[in-house]
Amino acid sequence: MIDSDLLTRCAGYVPQFVDGALTTLWLSVVAVVCGFFAGIFVYMMSVNESRLLRGAARVYVSLFRGTPVLAQLLLFYYVPSALGFTWPGFVAAAIGLSMNTAAYQSEILGAGFRSIPRGQLEAASTLGLTRRQTLWHIEVPQVIAATLPALVSEMIDIVKASAVVSVIAVTDLMRVGQQLSSATYRPLEVYTMAGLFYLAITTLLSLAARGYERHIAKRA
Repeated sequence: MIDSDLLTRCAGYVPQFVDGALTTLWLSVVAVVCGFFAGIFVYMMSVNESRLLRGAARVYVSLFRGTPVLAQLLLFYYVPSALGFTWPGFVAAAIGLSMNTAAYQSEILGAGFRSIPRGQLEAASTLGLTRRQTLWHIEVPQVIAATLPALVSEMIDIVKASAVVSVIAVTDLMRVGQQLSSATYRPLEVYTMAGLFYLAITTLLSLAARGYERHIAKRA
């Protein structure tokens, strides 16, 4: 039988965990959305006629995929200080996670772009659409539909990776867990609750993505 004292303590943690979960969710959404647009830009660089731009895209992807997220966040947080200016931990975390996920999303989105029949692009050009109009009105909607499962998986990975932002003083879900653990000396129950909140966030994101996929399927 569950100890009533345990339930009371856990209920007392909930408001703080909710605040931390909202910070984690908001940070993850900002990172994924910014990373999506940056990922498109990186992909467009990778297929550009310029060898310099193609090389820069390859270096970018290799750099952010080949180094730990924690190291990237620490650089974005401490390097500005060394240069004479500072910014909030949330800004450093958002930029770091955005640039990290952009590298992964560029690869994901690239597969979607390559799946679009060449004839559609030729037809768009024949109809007088500019390259930008073709990109945002014809290619991107199809790319999102084709790569949505992989994009959702990447967003879930970002939610989990965001746990390391606590090291740069961002009061996210993990930071709340650390603070409560230090205050209560009950790390097992505190971190168990933190894990359940992470699970709830990722589950909700998965359910939302499935609902959107069904919506797209009905419109097709």
